[in-house]
Amino acid sequence: MSHGNAGNPERSADSLADVFYPLFDYLFDEDGDFVDDVETKLAEARMPDTVELYLSRGLAIGVLAGVLLWLVGLFVGYALFVTGIVEVGVLIGVPVPNDTVLRIIELLKVPALVVASGFVFGAIGFAVGFGVIVAIPYMRASEREREINMLLPDAISFMYALSIGGLNQLEILEAMAKADDTYGEVAREFQSIVQETEYFDTDYRTAIRKRSLETPSDELGQFLTDMLSIVNSGGDMSDFLDDKKDKHMRTAKQEQEMTLETLELFGEMYMTLSLFPLLLIIILVIMSMLGQAKQSMLYATVYGLIPLTGVGFLVLVSTVKQDDPGDGYLNPSDGGDRLEATTGAGLLHLGLIEKYVGEFSVFDRIKSREGTYETIELLKQPHVFFRERPLFILGLTVPASLVLVGNAVWSGAAPRTFDGMVAQPIWGTFIYVYVPVYVNFLPLSIFHLWNVRSRKAVIDKLSDNLRKLSSANDTGLTLLESIRTVADTSSGKLADEFDVIHAKVEYGMSLKAALIEFNNRYHIPRLARTVKLVSKAQEASSQITAVLSTAAQASENQDDIARERRSRSRMQVVIIIMTYLTLLAVMAILKVKFLDVMAGLSSQASSSGGGAGASQFAGGIDTNLLAMLFFHAVTLQAILSGFIAGYIRDASLLSGVKFAVVLPTVALIVFIFI
Repeated sequence: MSHGNAGNPERSADSLADVFYPLFDYLFDEDGDFVDDVETKLAEARMPDTVELYLSRGLAIGVLAGVLLWLVGLFVGYALFVTGIVEVGVLIGVPVPNDTVLRIIELLKVPALVVASGFVFGAIGFAVGFGVIVAIPYMRASEREREINMLLPDAISFMYALSIGGLNQLEILEAMAKADDTYGEVAREFQSIVQETEYFDTDYRTAIRKRSLETPSDELGQFLTDMLSIVNSGGDMSDFLDDKKDKHMRTAKQEQEMTLETLELFGEMYMTLSLFPLLLIIILVIMSMLGQAKQSMLYATVYGLIPLTGVGFLVLVSTVKQDDPGDGYLNPSDGGDRLEATTGAGLLHLGLIEKYVGEFSVFDRIKSREGTYETIELLKQPHVFFRERPLFILGLTVPASLVLVGNAVWSGAAPRTFDGMVAQPIWGTFIYVYVPVYVNFLPLSIFHLWNVRSRKAVIDKLSDNLRKLSSANDTGLTLLESIRTVADTSSGKLADEFDVIHAKVEYGMSLKAALIEFNNRYHIPRLARTVKLVSKAQEASSQITAVLSTAAQASENQDDIARERRSRSRMQVVIIIMTYLTLLAVMAILKVKFLDVMAGLSSQASSSGGGAGASQFAGGIDTNLLAMLFFHAVTLQAILSGFIAGYIRDASLLSGVKFAVVLPTVALIVFIFI
């Protein structure tokens, strides 16, 4: 039994929780608010643990972490106080009545400090260990709530389309539960409803009521409550969903407005935060001239505070990011076995032939030749491969940058020592920082930008083409005929894709499979939701004018939100860039008007015999060293500002790569010419 526990981490964790259950029972009231709140969050986060087991496990981890850090604290206390690294003098200064008490205090003072160090470290360890475990369901529930609220307007549009397509209430719930490839956490909430009715013999009204109470999203809970009242009263579900669709589309715009206002506040905060290291550097330089500051403080500010400030701000912005949930892929199995077998075909997966390898030798030969063909196609058009998978370019550029930097170090072209770097700050930084930045980030930014533009080109006219499809379908044309008509009368990438879809169906592919294949080629979450809605509705009927109008309305709502975000985030990007340019200008002025002048005065004093060295002035600070630190400060700030600007603009770090190339280049040019 013990061997089985050792091989199963989950069972071992449960055994650990069982051991600490008495501690949980002693510390917490099972009917208390804290336990009830954690139990609610576990349900909202869809975590299967009972609250007793979960908190007992948290106590176990907290105690283990506390014991470990308690031992570390004892060691640190012993190293600091017993060995004499830190001198222990008078601690409180309270008068002692006699010498005996004084000797006892002197005898116990150091051991007491060691024990206190262990206690402090142990308390921190327990608080961190237990706190992290307790925080997990809260964070997961919050993340699920965010995704549900973002996808809810489109999910309601999907249900409305199914409703006007003729599906009854139960069929709508089941279809929504199966749409987890598109509607993510919203679909999983409906999965809970369907599974409870199927496996626990619960009527769907009770299941809806229960899910409305357990969902992390207040908006979805309210929607389910209102839907339940319509179900109970026998009201018109289509009218109800139509009203809710419009309401939640307006709500989505309002939430977007609040998010953009928060980002504007963060932009103002960044102006202050990013200028703080600059002010600190100026103060430290002045204090160094007076002999009141150490160089280590300058190093800590440049190489510690600036990166920490940038990374901390990125984390802060990520808490209010407005990305598009989902990966944009639709389940290929919905389009049939053939589509499932051919999806993802490429060099690593050769498609349909993979199903038949091993049956007859001819299939092995076909696979070999198919692999050769795919390899040749990749070598003929490597740029297309890297456009589809931009991060793969790092597999070439990272080794290339390592070779270039290594060759420069080996040949002696790059400084090999810290003194050499101080003597040649621009050249040394160019080799060690700018060469890797250019070699890695420049190709990555080009292919990423190409990838984004090629994918987004297909949704530029999505709303207009959906309106055209609706109009054509309203005249009596089938959906396939409507697609052909729009392809012939429109221009742009989406019209070309409609032409391809029509051709595939003409050659025997089902319309649903053609739509799924088209979507998965571009895998844009917004496009996936539109294709899912249309492909599901066309299964019931080819006359889906109202469905197409709904899809167009949802797409136009997304266009409005995206347009507003681009406009407002553009201002935030400008603020970040202007803040960085201000910092760069101040650093450049300090370098020219302060360091160079002081170096000149120091040289004059040295030549007249009154100085200690050509590059030294009051306090013994090296002007060349300060110049290097200034350059490194603006370079680090440039790279971090670039990633922050890209993340605010598109909620993607890859979007900031282009800024992380341009901004350091500006700093390099400025410092070369000054």
